Amino acid sequence: MAEPGRLARSGLYAGAFLGPFGGGVTVAMLPELGTSFGVPAGTAAASVTAYLLPFAALMLVSGTYGERWGRRRTVVAAYGVYVLASVACVLAASWPLFLAARAVQGAANAFTTPLLLAALASAAAPDRLGRALGWFGSLQAAGQTSAPLLGGLAAEVDWRWAFGGVAVVAALLAVAGIPSGTRGAERASLRSAWRPDVVRAGLVAAVGWGCLAGLNFLVALRLEEEFALTSGARGVVLTGLGVAGLLTARLVGGGVDRIGPRRSVLAGSALGAVVVLGVGLAPVVWLVALLWALGGVATQLLLVGVNALVLKSGRANAGGSMSVVQAVRFGGGAVSPLAFTPVYHLDPVAGFVLPAVLLAVAAPVVLPPAREPRPG
Repeated sequence: MAEPGRLARSGLYAGAFLGPFGGGVTVAMLPELGTSFGVPAGTAAASVTAYLLPFAALMLVSGTYGERWGRRRTVVAAYGVYVLASVACVLAASWPLFLAARAVQGAANAFTTPLLLAALASAAAPDRLGRALGWFGSLQAAGQTSAPLLGGLAAEVDWRWAFGGVAVVAALLAVAGIPSGTRGAERASLRSAWRPDVVRAGLVAAVGWGCLAGLNFLVALRLEEEFALTSGARGVVLTGLGVAGLLTARLVGGGVDRIGPRRSVLAGSALGAVVVLGVGLAPVVWLVALLWALGGVATQLLLVGVNALVLKSGRANAGGSMSVVQAVRFGGGAVSPLAFTPVYHLDPVAGFVLPAVLLAVAAPVVLPPAREPRPG
């Protein structure tokens, strides 16, 4: 049997997987959901929105309130609510009830993600924070990438199995909790979370997420229109970003520890700009797939660097600060389709050039001036 401390430490990483997985688990089961509740598949897509809207909205304040209430207490309670909401999804007798249960899932997730990041920073040695955040980020990517696949496989039998599995995992995470030594800031205030440097970091994360991982819809469009790939083949190519992020987590995290968070963000932004531009111009499918997988490395460098930059500031209310960063980051992902799809339809190349330029420019312009010491 694992030691309590080790079990709780493992729970930090497993929690990173659960949130994105729960958010995307309905993507591949929309027809089955529609059939069960008597709604069109297009209407069933609201199951994703119902999860993400309260998740993103509450993340603006959830970290600060979680710090006040206590990290461990808040995270365990949130997992308990997640279990109940998942069971409600299984038992829902109507479409409105199912959507309400999905909204509660998203709301509960808002009270876990930022506090898990803050707890991870407290539990990790300062010189190994990048590695820890790298693993955390890679499991978030793995959850997002595997959700459609596992949700789709469950739906071939009964989509309710997916939510039953999620409920079991959330219950196990509630038992594991988080390391007892990661205490929150009882006097945390919203003002201490909404600092200018935190908002700047969040804006860079929003550009990074929206113009890299959040650009998967645009990559899928090009794969279909330019290369006539089937949905299965498109899914394989798009999965490359998450798989590459997972496989290179230790390497990327170690790089963040060696060169420093700010330089990691700048490197990830520059690499991401090259990746996005290449994906938009590559003349063959294998090159698109290779570049998109490389985008997983760029995404990790950028996001792990941003998280480390905020968490290494050493200021109080780490959970609140990470809550703000994550909320702004996911806002960038939400805006991405609205911003880039019209440009792509006007000019497919310009649809990739614009996010590439934003990636190249945003971090150097928006990030606060360097204050971290030169390594070594």
